[in-house]
Amino acid sequence: MRSAMTRRALPLALAGMLAAPATAGAQAFFAATPSPDLRIGPLTIRAAVTPAEGPVPMRVQFGVMAPAGATVPDLYLLWPGDVKGDPALGPRQAELAEQVTALRYEVIDEGRLTLRSRNLTAGGGAGAREIVPGGAPYVTFVQTGGTVGLSAPGTWIRIPSTPRLADPDWITTLEIPSLSAVRAKRPTWLERLVLGERHLFAMSFYEVRGRPLRRIYLTHRDRLVRLGDAPAEMVVTFSESDHLKIDSVAPATAVRGVSETAESTETITLYLETGEGITPQRLSVQYGYFSRTQAIAVVAIPVLLLLLGYAIGPLVGRLSLHLAQRLAGRFHLSRWDGLPRERQSGVVLSPDVLARIRPGETTQDEVLRLCGPNVEVLDHLPSDSHRTLVYRGRHVRPQTRRLIGMLAAVRHLEVEQHEVSIEVADGVVRDVKADIRRSRVAAGDGAGVPTP
Repeated sequence: MRSAMTRRALPLALAGMLAAPATAGAQAFFAATPSPDLRIGPLTIRAAVTPAEGPVPMRVQFGVMAPAGATVPDLYLLWPGDVKGDPALGPRQAELAEQVTALRYEVIDEGRLTLRSRNLTAGGGAGAREIVPGGAPYVTFVQTGGTVGLSAPGTWIRIPSTPRLADPDWITTLEIPSLSAVRAKRPTWLERLVLGERHLFAMSFYEVRGRPLRRIYLTHRDRLVRLGDAPAEMVVTFSESDHLKIDSVAPATAVRGVSETAESTETITLYLETGEGITPQRLSVQYGYFSRTQAIAVVAIPVLLLLLGYAIGPLVGRLSLHLAQRLAGRFHLSRWDGLPRERQSGVVLSPDVLARIRPGETTQDEVLRLCGPNVEVLDHLPSDSHRTLVYRGRHVRPQTRRLIGMLAAVRHLEVEQHEVSIEVADGVVRDVKADIRRSRVAAGDGAGVPTP
């Protein structure tokens, strides 16, 4: 049974992934035992992007180069982000969860992925393909705690040993429905109307520097299986290319082309370096799918704006900006009861909250749970056990005079600037200092309002 922290970690991890940059892709292969003579090759990491929402189908197709007569042990694949398993393949594997929890990770999902082998020399008959019973078990985990907080998810996948792994006539395919390969960008309403939704696709190899992958890599780096002297590439295909707009591709060495087998499909390929070093390699594509109407608008709207810009654009722009600034500062929409709407930004701690912080008793973790994670942390070097937590906030109270209904005129603004400094030593609060600075700002003078 998962702990209460695990249940809390799942929605937070999902929220963090929506805000974080998209990164997905095979990171590194590891062997169950140190096997310096093993190499991965050939290797193809293939993703298929469509306009439909949902997991992105990704396939890791690979072989293992091993000395003659050698037995290939179980392999492990470190994968960033979370995946969607197939419950029909079998139950979870408790051993994987124990491996990641031993490294102080929190498990948020477990399951199995489809694993199959294909004979490269045979025809397309049924005997040319084999499905590995039980598939490849996996466990998805997050890293919690520390000043950084909750990390994005990572996945630890076990690939069972089979005689097909080292057979050069066979290729092994691991099917991974990725939930992290594509991230929606946040366009303005006008961009969404004209250009449609914009997305960012990314996958990488040997990208093990960030949380939460680094600790697993350092733990198992003596069993890392490097790429061999064989072709290795990352490929992403985009279907319905007649409704596709690719904004940018990185790196510039990636090769764009049209699929030779699938109709209306564009491909982007990045060939991987197969040297002995661990060099992160990343392929990212910013793209969007559009409708026929949006395709016309992409051409018509810029032309219209260009014509208006030369004619009356500068005049209208200056007048509109000046008028909006004056009206926004001098008029105010009150609440239904006639009271002005107060504005608050940053973190404003009430006296009741401050009273619950007791020097010598309250710990740093209790302060963060009580006051929230939006805090400025000042570390006092050379000691790493002494720090100051600073919470800043601003409270603005408009002083108004009712005109008509909810519309009121602003006389002036009363601004309160709150700053609370909490001294922490060895994880325990030593001192609490709260300052409140009050000032009056004239109506319409937005530049005079301090920011926290």
